Amino acid sequence: MSLQKKVEVILAEPRGFCAGVERAIEIVERALKRFGSPVYVRHEIVHNNHVVADLKKKGAIFVDEIKDVPKGAKVIMSAHGVSIMVKNEAEERSLDIFDATCPLVTKVHYEVKKLARDGYEIIMIGHLGHPEVEGTMGQLNAGIYLVENSEQALKVCVNNPKHLAYVTQTTLSTDDTAEIIKTLTERFPNIKGPKVSDICYATQNRQDAVKLLASEVDLVLVVGSPTSSNSNRLREVAERYGAEAYLIDGAKDLKASWLKDHSTVGITAGASAPESLVQELLFAVKQLGASSVRRLPGAQEQVRFPLPKSLA
Repeated sequence: MSLQKKVEVILAEPRGFCAGVERAIEIVERALKRFGSPVYVRHEIVHNNHVVADLKKKGAIFVDEIKDVPKGAKVIMSAHGVSIMVKNEAEERSLDIFDATCPLVTKVHYEVKKLARDGYEIIMIGHLGHPEVEGTMGQLNAGIYLVENSEQALKVCVNNPKHLAYVTQTTLSTDDTAEIIKTLTERFPNIKGPKVSDICYATQNRQDAVKLLASEVDLVLVVGSPTSSNSNRLREVAERYGAEAYLIDGAKDLKASWLKDHSTVGITAGASAPESLVQELLFAVKQLGASSVRRLPGAQEQVRFPLPKSLA
């Protein structure tokens, strides 16, 4: 099926890989190059099916639990971070550990531990079951409570409302966290927030870019895997700002019927999606007859995170 009218494609800027994802993938690739296979990775290094499949081909072995890693082997912790219990278990098995946790997630871990030392109870704003949330809440044995939405914020029970703080999952929508934080602040006037928002720069930049994109197009295609929190938030933001939007794993998921009623199509990608997938999708849209492509202006990202010294 080809399009019967001219369709313009607009690319969001920035999009795709962030510094934390680039660092995590490079840690796995360097470990494989230096030590050879097998190198084990606990959970998906980042939430993207294509990235994980590529690393498997190169020799990485992905496991769900530390107990699945042979004693004394090399193991990499994913970009989402892990609990203290997981790290202790890895040390007990004499594993050679390489930590690929995004430094911005590590910052939240430090924040949580400092708040606890100072006697605060903590509310974690995030999604139940997400590895980052499990890792952050797992920095403490008690005194941290998960809140996923404003309704839960109205019901959460704490022991000392006057000595309470909150942190957030780094990949959430800023609009969603704002509503939850507003509810918490109204209920607990003394609640303490982080000095700087926990929402990561890349999440913020990509959401801002999608807001601009949604104002100029009829349809937004977000490249990212279904398990990617930040990719799902991009789709939600696009819809909230008035565009029809779909989250797709790659060009194979594109449906020509989505394009036939639209004259402008926007394309972006979550922070764990490689640019190669964007280019494949762009090619597929052109094959259907899209006539022009332009890029929106957006934030310029220069952030780079250092590798662990053992792999630098």
